[in-house]
Amino acid sequence: MFNYSPLWKTMEQKGITQYQLIKEYKFSTGTLDSLRKNKSVTVNTLETLCILLDCTPNDILKIEKS
Repeated sequence: MFNYSPLWKTMEQKGITQYQLIKEYKFSTGTLDSLRKNKSVTVNTLETLCILLDCTPNDILKIEKS
């Protein structure tokens, strides 16, 4: 199971809001909804977030056993 709770903490530390992801970085609301609901997203989305936040995948995603 995917858990994106580290993403929200990393975004807060970096001073990036969900609104900025949509307006400035052209993230779709559907992608953000998937992240909020801990659904799968593309590797491209993860790469974009890592580059944008200057972090590693471990800073935005945890995989948990269900």
